[in-house]
Amino acid sequence: QVQLQESGGGLVQTGGSLRLFCSASGGTFSDYAMAWFRQAPGKEREFVAAISWSGGATLYADSVEGRFTIARDNAESTVTLQMSDLRPEDTAVYYCAAEEGGWMTGEYDIWGQGTQVTVPA
Repeated sequence: QVQLQESGGGLVQTGGSLRLFCSASGGTFSDYAMAWFRQAPGKEREFVAAISWSGGATLYADSVEGRFTIARDNAESTVTLQMSDLRPEDTAVYYCAAEEGGWMTGEYDIWGQGTQVTVPA
């Protein structure tokens, strides 16, 4: 079973950029589609972006389309979220998630602990 750990969160000013990292260990990384979710204080968890097992297909939430880019490196067992033009509404705990099967069906069984991203107003 793959295990996930996020890193790269921090505080960035409006308009800035930040790259989040998710490192996987155990299992076979390419068996999983990968995704990023986020949850702001007092709000429900929301989908951010997903990527298929090969990296050949991606999905993005409308709120981040054009600003965020998800990518994966199966040789390194990592997935990243490159965030640009950050806004205060992007402030949240960001979670990495894995879906066995390799496609982006929304059935994410494995989750990291999260990393905080803060964009002050």
